[in-house]
Amino acid sequence: MMRHAGLWHPRLAALVAGMGHGDLLVVADPGLPVPAGVEPIDLVFARGEPGLLTVLRTVLADLVVERATVADQLADPGLLNGLRAQLGDIPIDRVTHEQLKAVTATAKAVVRTGEATPYANIILQAGVPF
Repeated sequence: MMRHAGLWHPRLAALVAGMGHGDLLVVADPGLPVPAGVEPIDLVFARGEPGLLTVLRTVLADLVVERATVADQLADPGLLNGLRAQLGDIPIDRVTHEQLKAVTATAKAVVRTGEATPYANIILQAGVPF
């Protein structure tokens, strides 16, 4: 499949296309543990590459998101501002990092980026386009 825009990674594109209302997708730094039974999709190819915001922007172009979750420990102002800018009106919940890791066990997949910022993980909850 070759597309003009949107997701070009075949597995990630198929996963996003198949998500239903309430399904979870995690976009994460490379250090977030992936629980057994959750599909890892590794995009990381070097420290910082691709960055979390780059991957998030591309996923958001193809996925309707109704809610997002990040860890309380995520403190980098640049990353936080970038998340808020990309998510717009989508509510962002803050939980402990341990709670975030526990919720990843119910996700469809964890997309590993090369983001090197501590606690740079976000859970996206799929919504509906109406």
